[in-house]
Amino acid sequence: MLTTSYWPADTSVPILERTVGEILREAAASVSEQIALVTGTPQMADRRHWTYAQMLEESERVARALLSRFQPGERVAVWAPGLAEWVLLEFGAALAGVVLVSVNPAFRPKELAYVLQQSGASGIFLVPEFRSNQMAASLEQIRPNLPRLREVISFPDWGDFLASGSPTAQLPVVSPDDAAQIQYTSGTTGFPKGALLHHRGIVNNARFCAQRLGVPPGAIWLNPMPLFHTAGCVLGVLGAVLSHATQIPVLAFEPGLVLDLIERERVSVTLTVPTMLIALMEHPDFGRRDLSSLQAIFSGATLVPAELVRRVESTLGVTLSIIFGTTECSPGLTQTWPADSPEDKATTIGQPLPQTEVKIADLMSGEPMPVGSKGELCARGYMVMKGYYEMPEATAAAIDSEGWYHTGDLASMDERGYCRVEGRLKDMIIRGGENIYPREIEDVLSAHPAVAEAAVIGVPDEKYGEVIAAFVRPISGHILSEEELVTFCRHQLAPFKTPRYWVFMDALPLTDSGKIKKIVLRDRFVRDELPRLASHQNERGT
Repeated sequence: MLTTSYWPADTSVPILERTVGEILREAAASVSEQIALVTGTPQMADRRHWTYAQMLEESERVARALLSRFQPGERVAVWAPGLAEWVLLEFGAALAGVVLVSVNPAFRPKELAYVLQQSGASGIFLVPEFRSNQMAASLEQIRPNLPRLREVISFPDWGDFLASGSPTAQLPVVSPDDAAQIQYTSGTTGFPKGALLHHRGIVNNARFCAQRLGVPPGAIWLNPMPLFHTAGCVLGVLGAVLSHATQIPVLAFEPGLVLDLIERERVSVTLTVPTMLIALMEHPDFGRRDLSSLQAIFSGATLVPAELVRRVESTLGVTLSIIFGTTECSPGLTQTWPADSPEDKATTIGQPLPQTEVKIADLMSGEPMPVGSKGELCARGYMVMKGYYEMPEATAAAIDSEGWYHTGDLASMDERGYCRVEGRLKDMIIRGGENIYPREIEDVLSAHPAVAEAAVIGVPDEKYGEVIAAFVRPISGHILSEEELVTFCRHQLAPFKTPRYWVFMDALPLTDSGKIKKIVLRDRFVRDELPRLASHQNERGT
């Protein structure tokens, strides 16, 4: 039993010194004729299949085509939903030593331009449009300001791209310590930072999470998570290959389609966020589908309500495992065990994963707190990012001199090492698994000519966990409407970043130093002391 909130790394399970490309090669050598990849399309007749041998062959063709355009170490962005080609590009980039930069397909031109500029991307793969987002047109709009962007490849031209590589080109030697991906996240400032993740970190993290869940070889693994998140392209894609499973990426989450895929493809494992689970169980087809093949579900990315844990396990008869992590840690840190009690699954985020050192640190001294006390959740080990790309000061602020990554989450640890999230130090909103940073939205609102001040916070919501509330003080003499500000935001931000609630105020509560007291705003909102307007225009931005 622990007396302080410190968990030493469990070294009984070794770290694999493997790259993303190597785990695919090893799977193809072991189970070459097993189906590795299936397109999660609505019509069964349209679903394409790759065996592990075919998946490796096509990924190597991707690598050679990439090397005809890029040098190892260059950054190449992917801006698309959950295509099978996204998965093949992930492995091809790894085999070519190219760093993959993932981009949310909901991004608007301003957001896309920032990611491409900051990462120094030399190329981008994209779909022309998705869910009314005119992506090709957006890229053309900003491309004159991206002098380093040499190559633009459209996924509809995939066949031509594959044919462009030399079949005799030698693939480079890639090290487990080499950079594999840049995943964009943010801190309290709201300015996006690219977490530079290495092969060793993402390979072993996916492996440890799949092992804790108990994924059997040959499982059918449905992956409805967005591939631009580490949950989708690390835990989902790499976890499936490491388990020698058949993976089915979904273009975009639709509850009816996911239910159909589970039934028809006899899915046994899936990874979701709580809002997805709620949507599945509330769908009209839920009771009419044969979901008996489903055995295990990961869930995380936001706090999972206790009642939802109980409901999922009792309704579906599955093992539910709660996982907690952060992009900077590749991403998993803690996870519940399949045999854990319903109480532990409902109220904790489990124990640290193998080779993961965790402490709940005193906010002043950095020393481990007594068991049960609240402090900052910090982690150290193989999984910590190499740093924020081209941001040494931000890296130094996140990873201290002893190698501890500071998550910004308030947590506690019990005497068994089970952790609980108690709140967040970082000013971040998690809406249905999407990380949203208030500063970015506040900057947009502040640019409106009739807005004097704006504060953005997360407020509780039964469906999404949290939604966005904006508190706005108009410039004297100006009248603002919710419709006007929603339209203003939607022109500059992805739909999921548009506030759900709007509160117009004559004055915002301030500290003596002039800072807005967000905690006061949140408390008054929760107590229903403020008049509010609700917008339903961004419900598709999940």
